[in-house]
Formats: sequence, structure tokens, C-alpha cells
Amino acid sequence: MTVYFTSDTHFGDRRVLAIDRRPFPNLAEHDAALVALWNETVGPEDEVWHLGDFALGPPPEAVAALLGRLNGRKHLVTGNNDGPGTLAAPGWDSVQAYAELKIEGRHLILCHYPFRTWNQIGRGSLNLHGHSHGMLAPMTRQYDVGVDVQELRPATLDQIIARKRRRKPLAGKKEPMEE
Repeated sequence: MTVYFTSDTHFGDRRVLAIDRRPFPNLAEHDAALVALWNETVGPEDEVWHLGDFALGPPPEAVAALLGRLNGRKHLVTGNNDGPGTLAAPGWDSVQAYAELKIEGRHLILCHYPFRTWNQIGRGSLNLHGHSHGMLAPMTRQYDVGVDVQELRPATLDQIIARKRRRKPLAGKKEPMEE
């Protein structure tokens, strides 16, 4: 089993095409591509931590159907655009506003929002977050796991850490400052 992280998929949310300049002509192609990339990356036995803003717009039954089409055991750390239909959708193994995990000896702090400080920061813990869509200059040991900076797909912790150092924004986006 592999553990993946992602955020800010914004399924069903028309705003992402213009605001985030995602490279799709319409929302149907956006959503279909993100589902395909997710399933190309994540296997049925893998675990995915989605750090918020999963979907905005689709009715609850559409959110449930979408979750059923995505591979893996899925956990939601809620974001500001996750409504009641997303929170209550069957298909989440867990739903919470904040989580802490230990993976490969690393202590991870998971929240939709980036923090200025977090639990065990002085002991080397890492803050994984979404919300900023690649537009926020990260602090030391802080990583944006959103699809806008993770090649539109879930990523492993090692991929996220490696990508931070060589990240290239999607077309039309400015490169955020590195540490």
C-alpha cells in the first residue's frame, strides 16, 4: 500500500478553469482528466489523503458517484469549499478538519490551510496543505499538495518533497518564491 496526498481538485467547480488557469477547455474535460490521472496513479489498495476542496457544485449523489470512481481508500481533511454533500458522501474512510500522521518516520501535520507554525515544528515535522494553489511562498518543511503544483494528480510524500525543489507552475501561473 502506498500513501498519497492531494488537494484542491475542485470537481464540478467552474471557477478553477479561469482563476487557476487549468489547461482544459471545459469543466467536463477537467473533471474527467483529474479522475483519469488519479486512477492512473492510485491503486485500489492505496490510501489517499485529500486536503480539502474536493468538489463544489455537484449534488450529493454526483459527489458520491465520483468518490466511487476514484481508486484507493480516501480520507478528507476538510477545506473551505467542501459543503455538506461532500462531507456526508459515502466513500470517505474518514472526514476531519485536521490530522497528524507518521509516515516513513516523518511526523506530518495535515490541514487544508498552510500554517505559520505547527505541532513539533522544532522536531522536524512537516506541514502538508492545500488552499493556496501554488501561489504561496512556502516556509521551511511546508508543502503544498494541491493538484496545481503536483501535476494534477495525487503524489507520495517523497514526490512532493522532490517536486518542491524543481516545481514548474501550470501555464500562465507565476512561480512562487522558494525558501
